[in-house]
Amino acid sequence: MSELPRLMPTDPEMFRATVLSSARVSTSFQRVTLGGPGLDGFAWQGHDHWFRFFVPATPGAALVLPEVEGRSWWQAYLAIDEARRPHCSNYTVADLRRTDGRDTATEIDVDVVLHADETGQLAGRVARWAVAATPGTPVALLDQGPMFDPPADTHRVHLAADESGLPGVRGILRDLAADTAGTAVIEVPTDDDVEPGLAHPDGVEVTWVIRGGRHDRPGAAALQAVQARSGPVDPLDYAFVVGESTLATGARRHLRRGGLPAGRICFSGFYKAHPHPPARRLGSAG
Repeated sequence: MSELPRLMPTDPEMFRATVLSSARVSTSFQRVTLGGPGLDGFAWQGHDHWFRFFVPATPGAALVLPEVEGRSWWQAYLAIDEARRPHCSNYTVADLRRTDGRDTATEIDVDVVLHADETGQLAGRVARWAVAATPGTPVALLDQGPMFDPPADTHRVHLAADESGLPGVRGILRDLAADTAGTAVIEVPTDDDVEPGLAHPDGVEVTWVIRGGRHDRPGAAALQAVQARSGPVDPLDYAFVVGESTLATGARRHLRRGGLPAGRICFSGFYKAHPHPPARRLGSAG
């Protein structure tokens, strides 16, 4: 999307926290739980509320953070010496809990996608960090607010994502009004990643798509499922499509051709898949 989301904070705040735990929850996901009094001011808005996630440059290193002025932080981030510069990626609040614990009054869950490279090894800097993270490891979150922002006159909602967008879609489905109607297409790498108990309004039809063939391009199966829905779209509907860039742009194009105005489609390509995705998968959760 070219424009900044309407719900993005004008002066986003940087929140410091520490790792409380890290556990494998399915074949493709590691859940890292963060806590600490530094999170108490995080104004969670639910839905797909996301943040810039900063982790130490190397295991055991101090967490050096950029100064934030308004929405500006990138140049200050680049100015940090490369050896000390933290890694930064975008993540969604998978869940947030306010507790009575003196040292962990607020807890945030972050679901990190796990993929293997061509050799079968864990790929991705945050993924490798997540599986090795130990309690007390420092992290930081730069609040970015939600992207999901349907107009008040919305009739139905249509959601589509691959596993990278699952935490956001899960949160949207959880927080939609009980009388909401619509559809949701969610693609995941394995059947172990399907969430049978996913909370959603009765009027939203949820379709899980298993990627299947190990060489399938991420998002391709979800896009095919979206395109298979024939017929025009109500121009007062609202769509949220995120994940691999071909899925996001392809679904947007399909919805536009079906009659949904561009202004009622929130889409974002989180990443671009390689021409030949890794042929191996990581082992299942144990």
